[in-house]
Amino acid sequence: MKSMTGFGRAKLEKENRIYTVEIKSVNHKYNDITIKLPRSFSYMEDKIKKEISSHIARGKVDVFISFENYSEKGKQVIVNQELVKEYMQQFQKLAQENNLSLNLPVTEITKLPEVLTLKETQEEEEEVMERELLECVQEAIEHFVLMREQEGKKIKEDLLKRIQQVEAEIEKISAYSTGLVEEYIVKLEQRIKELLKTDIVDPARLSMEVVFYADKSSIEEEITRLRSHIQQFRNMLEETRPIGKKIDFLIQEMNREVNTIGSKSGSLEITNLVVESKTELEDIREQVQNIE
Repeated sequence: MKSMTGFGRAKLEKENRIYTVEIKSVNHKYNDITIKLPRSFSYMEDKIKKEISSHIARGKVDVFISFENYSEKGKQVIVNQELVKEYMQQFQKLAQENNLSLNLPVTEITKLPEVLTLKETQEEEEEVMERELLECVQEAIEHFVLMREQEGKKIKEDLLKRIQQVEAEIEKISAYSTGLVEEYIVKLEQRIKELLKTDIVDPARLSMEVVFYADKSSIEEEITRLRSHIQQFRNMLEETRPIGKKIDFLIQEMNREVNTIGSKSGSLEITNLVVESKTELEDIREQVQNIE
């Protein structure tokens, strides 16, 4: 199980070429990846995005890539010979017309507009730097995924403790519910005697009222479904694929069952336990929002 929050960084130096990749993510309903990289590598955006997407299912992911090139590879200085000749012809003409000497250093000529052009990578050089950048990206992804797994482990431990607490509350509710019918019979019989001012109670009528009450207030089905949901919850935590959306839906189902128990039961003890269960489930739901 992985958290949706994470951070990974990698730095690669090859022959005076320095690549730095940083990946960070926060919670998000979908898989949203934004990449900021140098213009010289802009053509690789889709490839990098696919590489990252293959390792994550959900999260708002921001990728920052920087590149410093102090090597000769990927650089070629081009001299515009035709433009230099045109400059020289114009300088010579200017010198002759104004009786000036022409002694112009080469370094001064190179400062003239558009005389020198720095041509970026050749095709074979592009391939080398592309491989190097992907190597750095993959290393950053490894660190990024590892951190998400570590965070996921902590979340898992917390969720197991919380679901155990919910389970304990449900078992207490179940224990209380078993004596509700017997308690109701005693109270109902006593109430009838008080109202009719007689010690004789019609057994048939009493049985009908008891059956009606038992049917109306029974929470056995809800208890059974909750136990099943709790087991499903634990099983999901052991899965290796992303479970965030599935487990969020399961928590919603558990909340509905607990709400139904609360509406059926007139017992103060059960009502208090329902409140405790709902509080714990809400904490679980908030924590689940961090799961991929």
